[in-house]
This record gives sequence, structure tokens and C-alpha cells, in this order.
Amino acid sequence: MIISHIKHIESDNNTWKIQSDDDHNRGVAELASNFASSFGFAGFGSVLGLLHDKGKEQVGFQKYIKGITGYCPELVSSPRTPHAFVGALLARRFYPQLYPLLSYCIIGHHAGLPDYGDFEETMKKAIPSEIKIEFPGVNPIIPANFKLGKEDFHHLIRLLYSCLVDADFLDTESFMDENNARLRLKKASLSDLNFKLESFLSNLKRNTQSSEVNNIRNEVKELCIKSAEDSPGFYSLTVPTGGGKTISSIVWAIKHAIKYSKKRIIIAIPYTSIITQTAHVLRSIFGEENVLEHHSNSDLHQIQNKQLALKMKLATENWDYPIVVTTNVQLFESMFSNKPSSCRKLHNICNSVLILDEVQTLPLQYIQPIIDSLKSYQRIFGTTVLFTTASLPALQGEIRYGKTPDALLKGIAEIKEIMPPSAKLHERLRRVNIHFDEFRSSYDEIVSRIHKHDRVLCIVNTRKDAQEIYTRLPKEGLTLHLSRMMCSAHILKTINKLKESLADDRNKIIRVISTQLIEAGVDIDFPIVFRQEAGLDSILQAAGRCNREGKLGISDSYVFRLEKPLPKGYISNAADAQKTLDKDSDWFDPKTMVNYFVQLYSRTLTFDKANIKDYLYKPLNFSFETAAKEFKLIEENSQSVIVNYGNSVDLISKLQKEGPNYNLMKELGQYSVNVRDADFMLLKKFGLVETVIEDVYFVSEREQYSDDIGLTIGSHWLEEILIK
Repeated sequence: MIISHIKHIESDNNTWKIQSDDDHNRGVAELASNFASSFGFAGFGSVLGLLHDKGKEQVGFQKYIKGITGYCPELVSSPRTPHAFVGALLARRFYPQLYPLLSYCIIGHHAGLPDYGDFEETMKKAIPSEIKIEFPGVNPIIPANFKLGKEDFHHLIRLLYSCLVDADFLDTESFMDENNARLRLKKASLSDLNFKLESFLSNLKRNTQSSEVNNIRNEVKELCIKSAEDSPGFYSLTVPTGGGKTISSIVWAIKHAIKYSKKRIIIAIPYTSIITQTAHVLRSIFGEENVLEHHSNSDLHQIQNKQLALKMKLATENWDYPIVVTTNVQLFESMFSNKPSSCRKLHNICNSVLILDEVQTLPLQYIQPIIDSLKSYQRIFGTTVLFTTASLPALQGEIRYGKTPDALLKGIAEIKEIMPPSAKLHERLRRVNIHFDEFRSSYDEIVSRIHKHDRVLCIVNTRKDAQEIYTRLPKEGLTLHLSRMMCSAHILKTINKLKESLADDRNKIIRVISTQLIEAGVDIDFPIVFRQEAGLDSILQAAGRCNREGKLGISDSYVFRLEKPLPKGYISNAADAQKTLDKDSDWFDPKTMVNYFVQLYSRTLTFDKANIKDYLYKPLNFSFETAAKEFKLIEENSQSVIVNYGNSVDLISKLQKEGPNYNLMKELGQYSVNVRDADFMLLKKFGLVETVIEDVYFVSEREQYSDDIGLTIGSHWLEEILIK
């Protein structure tokens, strides 16, 4: 058989397996059409697939692929020939009114979506003479009543792009690796998972003792079941800590998804510590094989079934899984990415249920483009959004926080709250009185107050404050420190140790000093909690770790102020916003929380730090690449280092011998700590940082990593010399 244009070549025992360019394009067209049909753009998906690799008909490209694969060894030195621009030019020729929706995607299907200037330069090229110019035979139609605002266009292009690149990867995989392709096909439906959920709920009802708190949790669950019947849109589940929010939200999501034929449930969470806990709960309900964790510290090596581990690794590429648990960073940075590897998953957010847990933690400096993106996904792409929190921020309607025209947060028109005001959960679940210090205290004075209690949690704002208080506190019983100077594996081990100790009544003394990593979503219960001054949302989250089960009647949470001022920026703004509220306010009342956020908004300089409105809200003049670089929810004034903890030394040795691969880098991610650039330079100055490979740094000295407080920045050698 003579194949004029070759797409893929694979050799197996000197037998050549060849996929033609036409076969590949048709396969991609079919998949992309199916993906894009979920938001009414099936015809666009077909055109993208049929045109994306037309450039591979060039003689130069055919020589290149035959040479690099060894099919024609004499052509091994043939240069790589650019090809993506050809399909983009053909799209403009055949569809002059629609081509930007097509050509951006085709140009970027390998290198990434470009900025407008680069796009225009590429579109000035000519179609090579050897390309066969023929109409694809498809007339893409924009759905009737389909209206796009300026905030929507770039998402539509990105979603079409997602359909194309995922289809391209999958068709290539089906040809090159049939085993992996088969693994992707074996997934449970949400209807299947509903049976598991009903079984879990029946067992829970049988085995749960009657109490006021458990009765309220059951009431919340029943209201969620009833609300799940309501039409798709934006919803909120505002339940005080301890009210059963996690279980009730998944019940709502499953029921709503089945009612309205949604494809999957995606849960986005701010902190990996909460993700691990939530994923554990979900796996206990639905089985390990049905819950995908996708975040930087997820370790697939812990899964005993290697085929299941591979299946989950494949699912992290495109989120084609019934339940996905991920981070806010992974979700929103993907929504604004321009790279095929990140955008590949986006079409699988369409027609799904998206749960945003602890929504109050969304960064205000990026909140406007985040809100705009959620509105686009809900209105255009069929995604139902559920906000879950104990302290819902002000996100509904237009909120003026200043006098200028720009001082306006354009929120969501309607968010349906599942819990009616008549439920009065903030009153019925009140288990804590919050006391605010009017005076400032030294570290030693705070330590003295903490030391008076046998079981006590103290939450502070910075890593330095956590270390200062912890090192001063007498080490009696179980005294623990938690901060991001500890790697994720260490944090998880410490939290698990804490939970086990709290469950054992024989452990009388348990004192914990932590940064805010523990205050949201971690199921722990202390009779007394201290919280350094902060925003009201953080104060309430900390109070949620106090008397969680209500067994102590009403307990106490103390908000203290240290002698030194708070760091400039968000923390001090949030604390100042709380101080403007009436001192007699009911701190747990949702109305108080709305007032607090309006005060906080007035202290926020921008809600669009990445300038998304300038880069992406000008139709047909998009700066995809620049916007992706700017939209980073985690500030890049820090550097990640691998620390000497657990089996990190063995993994580093393996990395040096074998080079990087996906599984190895995921394992190493559990042993990384992000340090400020200044601290990184200090570690380098002392000769404590080794460069393993490019951008992978290792602090190999075991003495630099404490089992109590994690990574120490100063040189232990220098300290020993000074002591001597």
C-alpha cells in the first residue's frame, strides 16, 4: 500500500506500522466534534480536526518524519518543517467570517495559543504550493441565540483549542499505544456512583448517634437533596464548620449531575492538606478507582494496583474521570493557560458540576477574571457551579467599593443559597465565643497564655511567628509545629499524628502552633483556640477548629495581637477590615461576613492584577501567551527546593542516574519547600543548595531539616562555629 502523506510511523520487529495524515485528521475531527458538541460547536471541532495537520503534506515535513523515524535513513538530516500555519491559512480561506475561532487553535496546537502580534505575522505567510487545497465539506454554524460578551471570546477559543489538542493526543495515542487507549475507556458513570452513595448514606444513618449536631447535618443533607432538583446555575452552600458541608455538597452534586445529565464532578480546593482529606472521604464512598486526585503532591506510587495508577496518570492529562479533586491553582491557571498540556482538560469542565470549596480563599487580586471565567463556563459551556464555605464572600451583584467608575466588582447576577435564612445555622451551630484582645502581647506572653491549657491550638500568620512561639513553648506531652517550612509529606504525617492523638483520651497534653494551613477544612477539634489578628473569614475558620462537635457547650477562641505590626498587604488589610465592623456584631452572621468583604474590597488596589481585561477582553486582539504568563495565583518571588526528608535522597539519586520522568517528579514534589528568593540566595551563599538538574535544587544536609519545624535557612555549620 502506498501512502502519500504519512502522519505517524512505528516500527515493531522491523515491521512498519503507518498512519496516514488523512486517517489521523479524520480521527481527530471525529473526536473534536464530539467534544465540542457539548457546547454546540460540533462543526467547528470537525473543521479543526480536518485542517490542523494539512501542513504535513509539505515535502519537507514528509522527508523529516521519514528520516527521524528511520523509515528512510538517508533522510535523517532533514530539517523539521513548520506545519501548523498551513491549516490556519486554509481556515481563513474557507471560513473568512469565522477564521479567528479556528486559526488561533490550529496555529497553537503544538506551541501554544499565541499573542495577536505573532498570530498576525504567521497569517501573512502563503499556503505552500504542494498543499492540496480542498474544502473540508463542513459548514460550522454558531448556535442560535448564542451571545458572547467581550469576556467570553477568549474562553470560546480556548475551549475549541482544548477539543482539538485532546483529540490530537488521543488519536495519536490510539495508534501508538493501544494499551493506554483501552485503559481510558473503563470508567464508571455518575449513575453507577449514585448507588454507592446511597449505600454509604444508609450505613451512615444506621451508625450515627442522635445528637443536635448530627440532626443539623442530616437537615443540611436533606435540603441539598431537595435543591439538587433546581435548574443549573450558581449555587452556594454556606454551612458553619462542623455542619457536614463536605458530604452534603457531594450529595447535591451527584443528584444535580444525574438530573441534568452532567458528565462529571470537579472539586477545587485551595490547600493540598484539605484535598488529601476530601479525597480520602470520597474514596471511602465511591472507591479508589473512581476518584482522581490531581495536584502537585499527589503520589500515584502509593496505589498498589499499577494498572489503576497508570489509568489515573492518564486521567490527569485531560480530567476524563467521574470525580476529580484538584487545586484552585490547577483549575484557574488552566483556564487562562495557552499551552496544550494545560488546556487539554478544559473541555471536560463543560457540562459538569464544579464545586469550589472554601471559596473565601480565592485571591482578591485575581477575583474579577475568576468570576468572569465562571460566568462564561456556566452560561456558555453548561457548567453548574457550587460555592461551599463557612463564610461566603460578597460575590453576588455589582459591588461598589469606592467612588471612581473603576471601583466596581462585577459579581454574579444570582447565586442561589441552598440553606434558607430560616435554618439559622449560624445560631444553632454556635459553639464558640470569640474574644478580641485590645492590647498587644509579646511572644513570651502568648506562650504563657497557651501553656495554661493542656489541649490548645494556636494559629499565626507567618512561618517566622510559628517558629518563634513554638521554640519558646515547653515541650510537654505532644507539642507540634505546622508550617510551609515543612514539606507536604511532613505536614501530612504531622496532621495524621495530631488526629490520632486527639482521638486518644490518654493523651492529655496536645499543643499545636500552626500557620493558617490548618484553619480551613482540616477536621480537628480543640477545646481552646488562639488566633493571631487577621481577617474575619480567617478568624471564623480558626474558631471552627474549636469545640467542633459541640460537646463542651460554648467554648472560647481568643484573637491576639503581637507587639510587632502585621506585614503590609493582604493580612493587614484584612485585619483592618475586620476592625471597622461594629464590636457588637454577631461574627457568625452571614450578613456580617458580607459587610466585612465590602470593607476588604475597599482596601484592595486591584481585582485584576494580571490585566486580563487588557490582554483578553479585546475581541480578535488576544494576548494568550502574555496573559498566561501573568495569571499566576502563586507569586513567583519564591523558589522550590527539595529537602532531606523521607526517601528524598534515594529519589534524588535516581533522578541523577535516570533523568526526570512524570512519576519521579511527582514523588519528589512531596519533599519540596517553597522559600523566598532572598532565603534561597542565603542557602546558596552558605553552599547548602545543590543543582541536581536544571530548576531542581536539593538541600542535602540533614541538619538543615528539622523533624520539628522543617527547613532552617541559616547555616547549621556557621551556628556550630559561633557556639564553640
